[in-house]
Amino acid sequence: MIRYRSATLDEHEIFYREAGERSHPTLLLLHGFPTSSHMFRNLIPLLSDHFYIVAPDLPEFGFSQSPDRSRFKYTFENLANVTAAFTGAIGLERYAIYVFDYGAPVGFRLALARPERVTAIISQNGNAYQEGLSTGWKQIQKYWQEPNVANREAIRAFLTPETTKSQYVQGVPDETLVAPESYALDTALLSRPGNDEIQLDLLLDYSTNVALYPKFHEYFALKKPPFLAVWGKNDPFFLPAGAEAFRRDNPNAEVHFYDTGHFALETHAAEIAARIRTFLKRANIQ
Repeated sequence: MIRYRSATLDEHEIFYREAGERSHPTLLLLHGFPTSSHMFRNLIPLLSDHFYIVAPDLPEFGFSQSPDRSRFKYTFENLANVTAAFTGAIGLERYAIYVFDYGAPVGFRLALARPERVTAIISQNGNAYQEGLSTGWKQIQKYWQEPNVANREAIRAFLTPETTKSQYVQGVPDETLVAPESYALDTALLSRPGNDEIQLDLLLDYSTNVALYPKFHEYFALKKPPFLAVWGKNDPFFLPAGAEAFRRDNPNAEVHFYDTGHFALETHAAEIAARIRTFLKRANIQ
């Protein structure tokens, strides 16, 4: 059974999905853009018999409610700070992290700040290397270099229903496997008043994640956490080279590819869940 809860952290109301017994090893699932913990709806039941699973919605994503941008600065550092406070508020002390897309720089920041708490890392299309960035980032990178009004307006197209759907279906050999409510829910929640400007702020701030890549690499190399990359190889944003690069800093990292796109769980949840079970058992996290 999945339980639907919320935790109050100052001005933030963080929605989260919870499953499994607290006595089991903890797995913290961190979603990306433009989605929410809803993306894990198929994965959670496949793992909750052996793991205690917590999947929060990041501030102002999904069903989480946070202050408007005049009272809270939407940066990845602040997303990580709120997520760290959330883990403390619900009593998580040690956990493996599953990171996807935006969830990767949030999760990697958690690991940098408190490495003793992170027992293992599973990265599903969660990038940390320059070679993992596709040409799909070109317009956003232009905005990083010149954060003017014209370039901000140019990337507003990333927030349209058409673009949201394309993130789910591009690179998927059989689009009939992708549930339409997934991108429909994301579109509905993105359309909340003021959310568009928050998302544009975060797209601008993504450059701070790229600037932190050397720190992430240093952490991978020095701490060598048990690491599994499970990657939709047809992802239009994060290339397979980004997955392979994890082995450069952590030679023991496992890397596996699937014939699908960015949202690999839409089509390969069962295969990825089986891979996670084997990986965590081998890492003695069971």
